[in-house]
Amino acid sequence: MSSSEINQLTDNVEKLSVTESTTPATTEESPAPESQQNEILSSLYVGELDPSVSESELYEIFSAIGPVSSIRVCRDAVSKQSLGYAYVNFQNRTDGEKALEELNYAEIKGRPCRIMWSQRDPATRKNGSGNIYIKNLHPDIDNKTLHDTFSSFGNILSCKIATDANGNSKGFGFVHYDNDESANEAIENVNGMLLNDLEVFVGPHILKKDRESKWQELVENFTNIYVKNFSTEWSKEDLEKLFTPFGKITSFYLATDENGNSKGFAFINFENHEDASKAVESLNNTEYDGKVLFVGRAQKKRERVEQLKQQHEAVKQEKISKYQGVNLFVKNLDDSIDDEKLREEFAPYGNITSVIVMKDESGKSKGFGFVCFSTPEEATKAINEMHQRIVESKPLYVALAQRKEVRRNQLSQQIQARNQMRMQQAAVQNGMGQFVAPVFYGQNFMPPMSAGVRGGPFPGAPNPMMMQQGGPRPGQGMPQFGANGQPVSVYVQPVFNDYQQQGRIQQQQQQQQQQRYYQNRPIQQQQQQQQQQQPRKGKDENLAQNIAHLPFEQQKNVLGNEIYQKIVDSHKVEDASAIGKITGMLLTMENQQIIASLENDELFNNQLNEALKAYQSYKNDEATAPAEESTEAPVAESN
Repeated sequence: MSSSEINQLTDNVEKLSVTESTTPATTEESPAPESQQNEILSSLYVGELDPSVSESELYEIFSAIGPVSSIRVCRDAVSKQSLGYAYVNFQNRTDGEKALEELNYAEIKGRPCRIMWSQRDPATRKNGSGNIYIKNLHPDIDNKTLHDTFSSFGNILSCKIATDANGNSKGFGFVHYDNDESANEAIENVNGMLLNDLEVFVGPHILKKDRESKWQELVENFTNIYVKNFSTEWSKEDLEKLFTPFGKITSFYLATDENGNSKGFAFINFENHEDASKAVESLNNTEYDGKVLFVGRAQKKRERVEQLKQQHEAVKQEKISKYQGVNLFVKNLDDSIDDEKLREEFAPYGNITSVIVMKDESGKSKGFGFVCFSTPEEATKAINEMHQRIVESKPLYVALAQRKEVRRNQLSQQIQARNQMRMQQAAVQNGMGQFVAPVFYGQNFMPPMSAGVRGGPFPGAPNPMMMQQGGPRPGQGMPQFGANGQPVSVYVQPVFNDYQQQGRIQQQQQQQQQQRYYQNRPIQQQQQQQQQQQPRKGKDENLAQNIAHLPFEQQKNVLGNEIYQKIVDSHKVEDASAIGKITGMLLTMENQQIIASLENDELFNNQLNEALKAYQSYKNDEATAPAEESTEAPVAESN
C-alpha cells in the first residue's frame, strides 16, 4: 500500500472519529443520524406559551419562515396538559436564525413568546458560565426590554424575567450569554445604572449550592441587626445615639408609615461582625421607656418562615407526646352539660387536668368536649366505665382523642369495610340478582336519562362496581320478578359527588335490605316470636349478656325482634309495613346504643319519634318524585 493511500485512510478514520464524537445518541426526539447534527443546529425552544397552543397553530406561524421538519409541544405525562413550551425544528439553521430574529417576543394568543436556541446538553445550562443575575428591576420591564438592554454586549442564549402566578414581575431576572467575556462586560457597564428610575444590581449568577454555603458564612458573621418593640416616639437620632457606642454604623433604616410616623422597628448595619454581635448581647431584652427591646440578627423572610414552621411543628409534636393516652374525646353530650357538669361525671376515675365542652359562637354546646387525665391508666378506666353510659338521657361516646387526619383515615377505612360487608350481606340474603351496587362516576360526569331507569345509566349498560364485586357480567344478568311473577322495574339512585349524599344513599340501601327481611317474615314466625317475648320483665337487663356470644348477624336479628315488638307495644305505628321499615332504620345504630334505648323508655320514644319524622319525610319525597318508571327491568346485553 502506497504512502498516499495510507494518508487517505488515516484522514477518513479521523473524520469518522470526529463525526461519532460530536453526534449525540439517537433519541425519541432526534431525527435520523445522518441529519441529526444539522437538526440540533436548527432546533428552537419556544417558551411562555398559552396552555391551549397546539402543534398545528405553531406550524402555521413558523412554517411562514421556512420549511419546518417537526414541532412538539411538551405535555404532562399524566394529564397531557401543555407545560407552556415547545420545540420547533427547521430543516436548516438559516431559517432558525430568521425565526429567532423575527418571532422572538411575538404574541401568540395574547402572550409574548420567548425563543432561544435549544440546548440539548444540560451541563451548558447548569454550569452557570456566562449567566448573570439582575435585581431591583422596575415592574414595567419585560423580557423584550431586558433583552434589548443587554443584547449590545454579546450573543444572548436566553433572557427571562421572573414572574409570579399572575404573570407580574418579581423584580429580578437572568441573562445568559454564550461566553463569560460578554457577561463580564454587561456587569461592568450596567451594574448601578438607572433603568426606569431604579438603580439595578447586576452580578454573576451564583449556583444554589454555592449560595447556601455563602449564606451560612453570612449568618455566622452577620453585621446587620433587627430592632423592634421600641417607642414609636423615638427618632432616627435616638436610635443612633443608643447603638453608636458599640461600633461604626454603615447604614441605618427606620420603618415609617405614609405619614412619616415610626412603625416601631429598624435595621442597623455595623461595619464588622464583632460590633453587631456585641450590640445584640448588650441590648436584647433590655427595657427602655417601659418596653422591652428585641435586638437580633436580621433574617431573610424565607429563613423566618422556615424557622416558624419548625417551631410550630416542634410544639405540635410536644403536645401530641404530652397528651398521648390521657386526653379523652366525649360526644353525644346533652345541651345542659357544661364544663363543671362534665368534670363531675368523670372525676371519680382520676385526677383531671383539664376539661372543656366545645361551644359555638352563640355559646351553645356543640355536643362534644374533651377531658384530660394525668395518667393513661386513669383515662383507660374512664373509657371503660363511661363509654355508653346514659347521662341526661343520652348514651355517651368516650374514646381517646385523635388528630383530625388520623380520624379521617380511620373513618375512611371503616366506611369501606362497612360498605363491603353490606354488599356481602345483601348478596347472601337476597341474591346478587336483586342487589344493585352504587355506581360512582367522575366529578363532571352526568348519567344519561332513560325511560326505563331514572337517574341511572342507559338500559343494558354493565355496572362497573358489580363487575368488581363478582356480580353478574354483561350477558349473565337476570331480570327481577315480583310476587305475582311479573317483571318489576328497577330504580337506580343517582350518585352525587357530595359525600353526605353518598352516605345517605348507602344508608337508605341498608335500611331497605333490613326492612325487606322483617316485611317478608312468615306470619307464623312473627306470632311465635311475639309469644316468646310476652314475659318481658327483667329480660332487657340480661339482653346484652344473652347476645354477647352470638355472631353479629344473629345479634342484629335478636335486637330487631326486640325493637319490632316495642314499636308494636307503643301503638304509635299502625301500618305493619311502616313498622318493619322503622325497625330497619333503628337497627343502623350500634348495638350498645340499641340496648341502652331498649332499657330506657324515654330514650326509645325520642328515637322512635325521630325515626317516624324521617320515615314521613321519606314518604313525602317518594310521593313527589316523578312516576316515570319502566314496566320491565333492564337486561344486561351480552358482549
